[in-house]
Amino acid sequence: MTQLALVIDLNVCVGCSACVTSCKEWNTSGPAGPMSDSNPYDANPTGTFFNRVQTFEVGVFPQTETIHFPKSCLHCEDPPCVPVCPTGASYKRKEDGIVLVDYDKCIGCKYCSWACPYGAREIDEKQKVMKKCTLCVDRIYSTSLPVEDRRPSCVMACPTSARLFGDVHDPDSVVSRAIRDEGGYALMPEWGTQPANHYLPRRKTTMRIHEDQLVRADNPLKIDGKLPKPSKHQPTLDDTSW
Repeated sequence: MTQLALVIDLNVCVGCSACVTSCKEWNTSGPAGPMSDSNPYDANPTGTFFNRVQTFEVGVFPQTETIHFPKSCLHCEDPPCVPVCPTGASYKRKEDGIVLVDYDKCIGCKYCSWACPYGAREIDEKQKVMKKCTLCVDRIYSTSLPVEDRRPSCVMACPTSARLFGDVHDPDSVVSRAIRDEGGYALMPEWGTQPANHYLPRRKTTMRIHEDQLVRADNPLKIDGKLPKPSKHQPTLDDTSW
């Protein structure tokens, strides 16, 4: 069975939120819209987003790092949000594995949001129905778009190509190769939901610079082992006036 999914490379995500804005734009104007967004910034924000980027710091100062973590529905192969839905509004498509919500059947009971361990379900305060990422199902099958554009809007918008899209069940797909070659992992596998979306881990590169390569006001760069001659605008090392 085909299982379409996203693979997100945390090593190159810069937290620009282009995926968030493009997702909002495309889905608001499509069958998922309108997506209400009346109070997005306060301590208790409201608003419907299919995709969010969480940014936080790890480590202890001064050895800290900034992490950008995009999060959306993971289109689990065994989605816990589906069996708890009392009306059958939440369902998983057999042909491509995408998890969707039928708004005509949804009664806004929020059972699916309580069952989802990833917090991917959101209530639309105006329509009173649960909404979530659809992998831009209306876009990826649109015959009015060029073949190369039949990808989720977040994938198209990412300036660093941090987001990949394809069939994770196809061993030769770009997403399967990335997972296999780059050590891709599923989020919280202990829940047994088998998330289709995967993440590629951050890779640390240790950079070592020799002292002779440092260019500082009190330690000018040496040329062939010798200090350069001072210019008219450059103080000498024995100049005490600076």
